[in-house]
Amino acid sequence: MHQWFQPNGLTSSRTFLCVSEGLRPDPVVKKQEVYPQNVDLPPILPKNKKKPYPIPLKKIQQAARADKKIAEMGKEKPLEPPKNGLLVPDLIPVAYDVLEAWKILIKGLGQLFHVFPVYGCSECSEVHVGQTGHNIQDCHGPGSEQRRSFHSWVRGSINDVLVPVESYHLYDPFGRRIKHETRFNYDRIPAVVELCIQAGVDLPGYPSRRRTKPIRMLGKKVIDRGGFVEEPKPCHTGDSYPLMELDTYGTHDLRFQPPAASDISKIAQETLDAYEKVRWGVRKLMRKYSVKACGYCSEVHVGPWGHNAKLCGAFKHQWRDGKHGWQDATVDEVVPPNYVWHVRDPRGPPLIGVLKQFYGKAPAVVEMCMQAGAEVPDKYKPMMRLDIVVPASDEARLAA
Repeated sequence: MHQWFQPNGLTSSRTFLCVSEGLRPDPVVKKQEVYPQNVDLPPILPKNKKKPYPIPLKKIQQAARADKKIAEMGKEKPLEPPKNGLLVPDLIPVAYDVLEAWKILIKGLGQLFHVFPVYGCSECSEVHVGQTGHNIQDCHGPGSEQRRSFHSWVRGSINDVLVPVESYHLYDPFGRRIKHETRFNYDRIPAVVELCIQAGVDLPGYPSRRRTKPIRMLGKKVIDRGGFVEEPKPCHTGDSYPLMELDTYGTHDLRFQPPAASDISKIAQETLDAYEKVRWGVRKLMRKYSVKACGYCSEVHVGPWGHNAKLCGAFKHQWRDGKHGWQDATVDEVVPPNYVWHVRDPRGPPLIGVLKQFYGKAPAVVEMCMQAGAEVPDKYKPMMRLDIVVPASDEARLAA
């Protein structure tokens, strides 16, 4: 209350109301991902050890103890889609987008192979994208002592850039497990395609059981799966292959025509964008749908449980009777990046071993598209070591 004096001596009172808007919240600013200047090259895992678990072993043991405790109480295990056999509606469009990007990726690589050669060592798994093979002496294959560890280069194929990872196609992932004797009753298709089929994509020739009622589990035992159904016979025959557009089979032939010179950079950018979309979609699908990988070899199985085919020939396979050591898979096991040496000047001299510490690496698909004129994403630049000046061969020992 404020009193105001009038000229006639009377006073009047007035009330003032102050309204404050308060502090407005700052607008939401999207955080940009900051990448380091340089990162180490990907390590080569030893073949005489098991792969590390993607999920810490303590968490796996805690979840197993919790499931066992619920089973001992006689309660069913609470399951959510897709763990209960039902589809996740929000991920069906993602699966279709991944499959479409997978087509574009295979087609783009098949066209670029006519212009940009790829070489592979005939004695080891080394791959190089360039006009000629490199001269880095890091071959450990048969006869490397006579070649002084130089690689024996031969012309490569699309399978050297986009490493094929196959999986058994299952009509019912929660049905009967694949045995060693029945392994030929199932088709082998790309693991990315099988993951999309189980996520809701319908492909002719590769049906999948779509449940309307969820399965029920008590601990690790399935107590109600809706009964077993007769699975259709494999449709892959020698005359026709329904997944011709979704597989790398035959791309080294005249399946794709050479691109025009003016379209090379556009095709390279579309191929690189498709590669990023495939990895993004596979990562999103694998957060819900189970994918298993062997901890000793490169076998991958899409489904809640691994198969029982005795085909593992890796470290100590005799102790396991050839069975795989299943664990949760990672994106790099489903879509292997296959790192190769980064070539800054494809028309320049080949890479040499003296300057090996100054070279970077990149996934083979990224390296091939970059040489074709595509823009490299920022997340690959630290490993490519683009900010390091490569000295001359006689100055390498003087560099710090």
